[in-house]
Amino acid sequence: MTEAKQSFTHRIKSLPRNVWAVSLTSFFMDISSEMVINILPLFLSNVLGVKTNVIGLIEGVAEATASILKLFSGWLSDKIGGRKWPAVIGYAISALSKPFFFFANSWGAIAGARWADRVGKGIRTAPRDALVADSIQPQQRGIAFGFHRAADTGGAMLGLMIALLVTWLAQKQSVDLSANTFHTIVLISIAPAILAVIALAIGTKDVKPKEGVERPKFALKSLGKPFMTFMLIVSIFDLGNSSDAFLVLRAQERGLNVLGILGMLITFNLIYTLISTPAGSLSDRIGRRKLIIGGWFVYAAIYLGFGLVQTAAQVWILYAIYGLYYGLAYGTAKAMVADLVPVSMRGTAYGTYNGILGLLDFPASLIAGILWQGVGTWQGFGPSAPFFFGAGLALIAAVMMWSWKPPVAVQA
Repeated sequence: MTEAKQSFTHRIKSLPRNVWAVSLTSFFMDISSEMVINILPLFLSNVLGVKTNVIGLIEGVAEATASILKLFSGWLSDKIGGRKWPAVIGYAISALSKPFFFFANSWGAIAGARWADRVGKGIRTAPRDALVADSIQPQQRGIAFGFHRAADTGGAMLGLMIALLVTWLAQKQSVDLSANTFHTIVLISIAPAILAVIALAIGTKDVKPKEGVERPKFALKSLGKPFMTFMLIVSIFDLGNSSDAFLVLRAQERGLNVLGILGMLITFNLIYTLISTPAGSLSDRIGRRKLIIGGWFVYAAIYLGFGLVQTAAQVWILYAIYGLYYGLAYGTAKAMVADLVPVSMRGTAYGTYNGILGLLDFPASLIAGILWQGVGTWQGFGPSAPFFFGAGLALIAAVMMWSWKPPVAVQA
């Protein structure tokens, strides 16, 4: 084994208990969530006969609710000086929502369960990210967040594989999802959701804040100019980062069947999982900004490819490479948040980061949909347009990030 590999392995093993426990929690919860959420639209459509506009309403309200709560839950964790229990409560709410999917027999009941799940996500995300940042030294932030993203995505991949296996065993070649299959998957999802809560409650401890640290007021300007500049650049990128549902629709439009789409998603998550931790470790050595810029250039190339793609096989290859973008940039950006703000503002910063990007998901997807199919009597520019738009904004954001000189990372 080379010295580099030994060093990398040692750095992973030396991650503190909090990082391991939070990562295990995310692993279990993503197993639970991904196996249900990815087939929920099919249950609504195939079993309950719900129209797509109602499905869109359910998802839109759910994600908006989570985004707004992220803004305040992070600040609250700063205010009370504790991360663990707000995060535990958030995970517990999501876990408790799972059985309601089993009993729901109308779109309103499904919407209630879905919204409860997103309330949990909104409460837990910022305190959880701040807990990771509090638990690690600045020179290990990248590998810590990369490792967490790898565990999270590994859980998502396993959840998709379980859903695929259950569906295949339960209904073989049936085109539509059956109620029995959905209910079986929901029942299976309850166990890992409970394990997620237990792992966080038992495995983590709050990092005691330093004496004399002032509890912050909720004011974005208090986060400082470097953080707000970072958010402006990231927001420009995110405005072109529409829902991955459009990538799935593009795959279907190019001839990929449902089984192929699920396989494509599993491949994406596998690459994302494998890349995240090494990329995070690399960002500790060469800087976050370079990894983020590299990830955004990869994203621009992929979206340009999705605009030009001709065959289903090309779509699969591009979506696999899409995991490289996530592995390079997603966890690295979260590590950079902690670089830019003092420890007393980390919860507020993560709440702002997650909340604003969550809120931008709506206009990003709305713009993509209009560019693709138009609005009213206008027919739009066609299926390539949203991908060209996303590639263009990614390039603009990458150039802005390249020209920006962030301050030295916050050390405490």
